[in-house]
Formats: sequence, structure tokens, C-alpha cells
Amino acid sequence: MAPRISALIDFVSDCGGYVRTARVTERGFGRRTVDAAVAGGLLTRPRRGWIAVRSTPRMLYDAMTFGLVLTCRTAAQHYDIWLHDPEGEPHVAVPVARGGRVPVRAKVHWGAPLIPRDPDALIDPIENVLAYIAECEPFEQALATWDSAFNKGLVEMAAMSRLLLRPAARRVLAEASPFADAGLETYLRTRLRWLRVPLRIQTWIHGHRVDALIGARLVVQIDGKHHVGAQRSEDIKHDAELKLLGYHVIRVSYTQVMFDWPAVQDLIMRAVAQGLHLEA
Repeated sequence: MAPRISALIDFVSDCGGYVRTARVTERGFGRRTVDAAVAGGLLTRPRRGWIAVRSTPRMLYDAMTFGLVLTCRTAAQHYDIWLHDPEGEPHVAVPVARGGRVPVRAKVHWGAPLIPRDPDALIDPIENVLAYIAECEPFEQALATWDSAFNKGLVEMAAMSRLLLRPAARRVLAEASPFADAGLETYLRTRLRWLRVPLRIQTWIHGHRVDALIGARLVVQIDGKHHVGAQRSEDIKHDAELKLLGYHVIRVSYTQVMFDWPAVQDLIMRAVAQGLHLEA
């Protein structure tokens, strides 16, 4: 491979695997170099003005091809924040100046975004993503996604509060918390609020973090979908240590919380009724 072509491939890869040709020109790469890389199968041209490495994920490739930006649920997966159900059609935004029909099957978000979009970007800024999530998802699911974004430090709650949010997003922000590590913990917070007993999410007890502490000594732990092996053994050990310290532990699974919540709630209600949440 010619040194100049190799340098071009490295530059495109450093840009995330795709880049507008205007940036390539600014970097000093000539059209002949770009054409040679495309002719040699090292780069592709999704549409005029863009080039990409051949390993570019299909969804990003389509965004370049049709002049779209990935947003809402689809962009949430890119940011690796919690999503109730990652399946479903892609969610895309259309630049205000573009207009017209979108030639792909997708949920399309029109209109001006909260944060202006960089013309080089294919993924919406996190603030725009969360605003669309608030409109698209049921409240509880949207809240869990917002909590996850705040927990990961992708955006500050104070910064979101200064934006011109629509009513749905304002409602989610009013209930959001940066302390929930996963969506199921958000579900606990919203679903148990009516009990009117103190509930702390992701608090430390005896050197370990617990998912929820109700009152003074009722611990609720939620096992993830892939909770096995060494992690499972360590959690069982910590449960035993908590019990020796006077805590009562209720451990439930992801499946129970997601698909059999009434049974989980019944366990917690009965534990509270017996005073297992009170100081010994």
C-alpha cells in the first residue's frame, strides 16, 4: 500500500471510520489519493461528500447514504446507556435544511434540535437523544434511560435544566437521578415510591454497593441477565455478611422485575409490613 493511501486510511479510522471529504481535503489529501483508495476497495463512498472504511456499521453507512443522523433509541445504544428494549426500527433525525422524504424504514424525528448538529456528525448529541427519548418512550422507561446517562456522566442534570425542554422532558428531568446504575434500579425507585418509606439507590454497606436500601435494613438486590460465575459467588457471600450485620436481603432476578413485578412488590410489601426495614 502506498504511504499516502495508508496515511489516509489511518486518518479516516481515527475519525471513527467515516469522514466528510471536505475534512480529508483540509488535511492535505488529494482527490487522486482518495480515488485510489476507493478503487482499491480500501474505502467506500456512501454518498457524495463522504468516505468510510469498509467495516463501517451498516446503520452508520445508511445514515451517510441518506443524509440522516442517528438519534433517540438508536443513538442511546451508541452511547451505551440503559434502554428498556433495544429492538425495533431505527430512529433518525433529519437536518432542518434537508426536508423531503426519508427513503428508509425508520422512526423519523423532524424539527430543530436542542443542540445544533455538527454537519460532520452521524450521532446526535446526548441532549437531543434524551429529549427524543422523553417523547418516544413511556415515562418509566424514559426515566431509566435518563438516569443511566446522568450516571455515566454523559451530561449534567444542571445543564439539561437550562435547555428549552418540552413538557415530557421536563417531567422526566424532575424525577431523574444520577445514582441509578441500571434501569431496574430506576424502576424500583418509581414503583416503590407509594410505600412512603426511605429508599436509597446504589448505597454502600460493608464495603459493597447494594442496589437498594429500604428503611434502615431491608436490602433489595437485582441480579442482571448474565449474573453467573464469580460475581454470583461474591454476591452470595456479601448477602450472608449483610445478614450477620442485621440486614434482611431480598434478591430478585432481572426476569422477575421485568415480567413478574407484582410478585416482587408483594415480597417487599410483606417485608415492610413485618418491620424488616426498621432499625433493629
